[in-house]
Amino acid sequence: MLNTTTNVVRRLCVSIAATTSAEALTMAQNSEPVADILEIRLDSMTHPDIPAFLQEIKKPLLFTNRPTWEGGNCPAGEPERIALLTQAAEAGAAYVDIELNADPTLATELIGAARANNCRTIVSWHDFKCTASSQALTEIFQRQCRSGADIGKIVTTARCFQDVFRVLALQEKSAELGLPLIAFCMGPAGMISRVATTDLGGYMTYAAPDNGPATAPGQLPASSLRRIFTELGHGD
Repeated sequence: MLNTTTNVVRRLCVSIAATTSAEALTMAQNSEPVADILEIRLDSMTHPDIPAFLQEIKKPLLFTNRPTWEGGNCPAGEPERIALLTQAAEAGAAYVDIELNADPTLATELIGAARANNCRTIVSWHDFKCTASSQALTEIFQRQCRSGADIGKIVTTARCFQDVFRVLALQEKSAELGLPLIAFCMGPAGMISRVATTDLGGYMTYAAPDNGPATAPGQLPASSLRRIFTELGHGD
């Protein structure tokens, strides 16, 4: 059965995307009071200043450098793209995100470098069009379990409530196989999953900064999502 106990950790990650490091840093600092973790989208910046974020932000930082082939804005080749994530891991990041379909050799090297520096790796998979079958989603998660990463992430686009059920049900596989999992749906139909996922065992959920752009369809403003948790009696 899904984890429905009340003794759960509800992590709220605020995703930060801006064209310059200075803009992103200001947005991150403004989001710190409501965030448990801050995701810095390196792919949104032309010249990302990784040390500046690590020096100025006190909350744990997750660095993502999403390629264009998985909905991001980084046009660089795999060696250059993943090298930035390695730099972040070695400089003191709490987390780095690497796509499940990234170059396997480079991904393995990144996971090793992150582990050597007490940085946790999230291995992610996104579908911006639809939600696959339960069998296909399970196979994706099993691949994530074999990747050597610390946390899985499966995010799809919901067209109906049945899609939401299939994705949230992956938390049962997470409990069985022992790999923490971030799992929810994008889009209007998936908004409820962004609220429910942590209560069902999900490692964390994502929100947009209050005065900044969303990085995915259906992302709620951070303060609104925090308020929903509080109104439901979840607290902090």
